[in-house]
Amino acid sequence: MIALAAAHALGSQAGRVLISSSASLLMCLFLSPRFIDFLRYRSFGQHIQEELQQHQAKMGTPTMGGVIIVLAFAVPYLFLSTHDWASLGVFGATLACAALGLADDYTKIVRRRSLGLRGRTKMAVLLLISVGLWWVATYKAHMSQSISLRPLDVSVYVGPFYIVFIYLVFAGTTNAVNLTDGLDGLAAGCGAITLLTYMGITFVTGPSDHDLELVAGCLCGSCIGFLWFNSFPASVFMGDTGSLAIGGAIAGLAVMTGTEVLLVVIGGIFVIEALSVIIQVFSFKVFHKRVFKMAPIHHHFGMEAWSETKIMLRFWIVAAACGAIGFTLYQISEPAARRSVPAHSASAAAAPGSPPAAG
Repeated sequence: MIALAAAHALGSQAGRVLISSSASLLMCLFLSPRFIDFLRYRSFGQHIQEELQQHQAKMGTPTMGGVIIVLAFAVPYLFLSTHDWASLGVFGATLACAALGLADDYTKIVRRRSLGLRGRTKMAVLLLISVGLWWVATYKAHMSQSISLRPLDVSVYVGPFYIVFIYLVFAGTTNAVNLTDGLDGLAAGCGAITLLTYMGITFVTGPSDHDLELVAGCLCGSCIGFLWFNSFPASVFMGDTGSLAIGGAIAGLAVMTGTEVLLVVIGGIFVIEALSVIIQVFSFKVFHKRVFKMAPIHHHFGMEAWSETKIMLRFWIVAAACGAIGFTLYQISEPAARRSVPAHSASAAAAPGSPPAAG
């Protein structure tokens, strides 16, 4: 009754988003302690790289906490959403990425393979997820196969190559978030900020994206709830289960809102982390020199004697600035025509995924 009254008072859509995100947060807060005890009982502890001497005290900290993030995200969404195709595409991609991360964590911890699943296996699964999202976006959510360049108000039709583009967005985003998950609270906090930005974007795009707000809100709430136990000193790590799920959700939201290119700004902190690794590898292979003391870049600052809390807070600030700039760029640009007319419409003569008509 309280939930229904709140929904009526705030307006049905705002109420659903508020209630669902709050439910996700509270589920994380109440379920995490027992799940952490279960992980300790099963000895599902994190292995720490030998190079990270300052982190050796964290050896054995329970991991795979991403299971709680995904559970707390999924239940409110399933109960409160209208299950439109756009949000179902993002929801399915998030669960698929979480399953991939869970398999990776299981291989690392239970089978004691330090590198987890093979890189080619991960890339192959991400390709399948990308194809699935492309099919939902094109043939169910009726989106054109085009790339929006904001704030230039330019939309480039790429046709079948859109599958490749979605794959690049998915592979890049999931790996970038995974790289960011190296300090207590870093990936969860930055992920929550990016998802909050997408909540704002989907709120201003109109009623067609209302369930996407729910997806972003639920996952944002579960990330914030998880931070209660993941902030320094962490009682649990999210593992690849959580980082790949967050990365998959952000990539899916970018595809469904036509902000794949703008994601470079919105998720700027993840781009910085990924670029630091690329620069480090390129510099070492070509010039036999390291640009950073250690990559990703948050480890470089750790070796510069910055405290974990200082690094985390400053990276959150950068993430918030990137999100604000990205949201502003989205707002000042004219809405690009991403959705084609549904087939049942009187004017629907073109097939799903066809380029928008000039007008």
